[in-house]
Amino acid sequence: MANDRAFGASHYGDVTVLTSRHGGAYPYGNSVVVQGSEATLVIDPSLEIDHDPVGADAVMISHAHEDHLAGLRHFTARTHCHRADVDAVRSLEVLLDGYGLTAAEKVAVAEQIGDEFHLPTGFPEAVGVDDEHRFDLGGVTATVIHLPGHTAGHCGVLVEPTGFLYVADIDLTSFGPMYGDVGSSVEAYLRSIDVVGSIDARWYGTFHQKGVIDGAAEFCRRLSDYAQVIGRREDRLVAFLDRPRTLDDIVRHRLVYRPHVELPFVDAVERRTAQLHLERLIGHGVVERLDDGYVAR
Repeated sequence: MANDRAFGASHYGDVTVLTSRHGGAYPYGNSVVVQGSEATLVIDPSLEIDHDPVGADAVMISHAHEDHLAGLRHFTARTHCHRADVDAVRSLEVLLDGYGLTAAEKVAVAEQIGDEFHLPTGFPEAVGVDDEHRFDLGGVTATVIHLPGHTAGHCGVLVEPTGFLYVADIDLTSFGPMYGDVGSSVEAYLRSIDVVGSIDARWYGTFHQKGVIDGAAEFCRRLSDYAQVIGRREDRLVAFLDRPRTLDDIVRHRLVYRPHVELPFVDAVERRTAQLHLERLIGHGVVERLDDGYVAR
């Protein structure tokens, strides 16, 4: 197993969660191991994994973000990812392009990823899979559930008969949903929230922070709180548009990050998030686009 100082291990039937000793906050996370009688699947090997801890027969990447790929270089098993994200697993350049960065931002983010995650230029042998792809592990199945919104190919995994649903970056944090990539979608994220809320599992696992939630009632309560962050962002945006504001004004105002946070990708996330919310609000007749910016109706 990975360095004991980095990990704890929690067991849920045929599922073991390698829990981050850093609390699972970015850049760290909680990786998942599913053990059948014939094969073992690892999901989202994190930054804290320093070698293959279980002799994996397959690896599933929930979506193409650097924190979910960080430990992948230590595995020789075939890697899988949803078709909508697999090109970004195959190529770090494609992954960076998916963030919608300016040229200067791209250089800074590439340097950060290199320094912090030590990723190679890509994992070109990664295999694209579709919704409902099933890993048969021997008495245990792990079924891919496409949950777009965070990224176009973001997925969860349902382990049966264990009753463990891994929801990846639908992570239930107070920070709220993230949808700042080129392929992100608020509407798709809301639909994905509805999908996971409709699945009656025994345990629900997140990659970041919260870890494992026991029981559907508690999960759905937390999921409702999580989803409400989207509405609060839109309320703040509408309040800010009390007079015409440009997209740059909104980016500086910030809908996602607090003003003191300084990271090379923050402006790109704020820009894409603002664009998505503006499109929704214009479509609902709440905001009007003017020659000099946007204003609430």
